[in-house]
Amino acid sequence: MKKLAIIGASYLQLPLVLKAKEMGFETHCFAWEDGAVCRTVADFFYPVSILEKEQILELCESIDIDGITSIASDAAVPTVNYVAGKMGLTGNQFADAKVCTDKYQMRRRFAEFGVSSPKFVISADGYSIKDFRFPVIVKPTDRSGSRGVKKIVSEGDLQVAVARAKHESFSGNAIIEEYISGNEVSVESISWKGKHYILAITDKVTTGAPCFVELEHHQPSQLSNEIQQKIKFETLKALKALNIEYGASHSEFKITAAGEVFAIEVGARMGGDFIGSNLVQLSTGYDFVKGVIDVALGYFEEPVIQAEMCSGVYFLCKETERLLTVIQQPKKYKEIIEAEITDAELHDIQCSADRSGYFIYQANKRFKI
Repeated sequence: MKKLAIIGASYLQLPLVLKAKEMGFETHCFAWEDGAVCRTVADFFYPVSILEKEQILELCESIDIDGITSIASDAAVPTVNYVAGKMGLTGNQFADAKVCTDKYQMRRRFAEFGVSSPKFVISADGYSIKDFRFPVIVKPTDRSGSRGVKKIVSEGDLQVAVARAKHESFSGNAIIEEYISGNEVSVESISWKGKHYILAITDKVTTGAPCFVELEHHQPSQLSNEIQQKIKFETLKALKALNIEYGASHSEFKITAAGEVFAIEVGARMGGDFIGSNLVQLSTGYDFVKGVIDVALGYFEEPVIQAEMCSGVYFLCKETERLLTVIQQPKKYKEIIEAEITDAELHDIQCSADRSGYFIYQANKRFKI
């Protein structure tokens, strides 16, 4: 029986653990115990921080794993690829994996390779934004889920926003970017030996300023074919710039009213918020999670799009209180295939962790609530 190491054990990794077990593989899960919902599902669980790459490598060598992966976790990406590199397993280069989890280094790669992206600067000592146009976006360089992200309309508010972003950052760094106004999308892809297969473009709905927390995701995109071709072109450029050769990727873009496409960031992992684990298969018929496991174990079949359905997810919070009755009575809607309330209290939302529930749908056309 082949042995698969999985980095992370939160609810984000649960579809990965379940799929690997369904495929007949032995699962070895590494994560902190706190919030480790996969602990009782995986065959073996190791209470080790996903950042402890040397310790995880030692354990993986003793287990003699056949592959290692993770989905929807930026923090897991360096460890996955470090262990894969050391053990001669399928993965991306460790140096490139680190770039994929650092928004500043990523921006530098984009600039080097001519990927269309916003003007940026890191908030190091002596930084200057005198040539920037307001508003700007301030972000931690190494977090996801909208943590520490804020739109700033005047320089007087910048210092507080930078301090907040640095506090949220693992490394204590923040990046400042010119704000790009327009529609927001993400692109789900899978790669094998440097060849990239774009699976879906997802339309996003967020809270907007100041924190831009995602409230809805929908596939397929309703943008024009011309704009979608631009997005795909920039996606391939960005993946090349980051040297992502294997596995899933999640690329985020903003599209202006004039049709300009700007790369915001790219993760060398599957999109979270159920995008990769659920929506891609619901809209295309392609089992994305299985594809990621196959790649980790050194096997690949070109994706075949077997369906043309609409899928999406809505998230519950104070701003979307209208969804509460829908999530409480999902059987009233034939389109809803999964719904859950995760927190009895509805919160004013500042990051994705503040959301209190969700529902996932599949339909012949976009399901609107």
